[in-house]
Amino acid sequence: MATPRILREIEALPPEAQKQVSDFVAFLKARYGVVTRKKTKRRKLEDEPFIGMWKDRADMRDSTKWVREIRKREWRSG
Repeated sequence: MATPRILREIEALPPEAQKQVSDFVAFLKARYGVVTRKKTKRRKLEDEPFIGMWKDRADMRDSTKWVREIRKREWRSG
């Protein structure tokens, strides 16, 4: 996907150089083909399958406490 900055850079080139850029793009398209992106329907975050995956874990009831304990255990000096 071309960004506006890239387009400005190309437009700043002399006409012969712009033609070379165009020729090079045509070469790349011929070599690699044109990639089309399928639009995917976005899901709401709460509809993602990973949301709630730890909801039944008793040790996760207080996630802040859980993280604090893990850090104490894993990051302690010694």
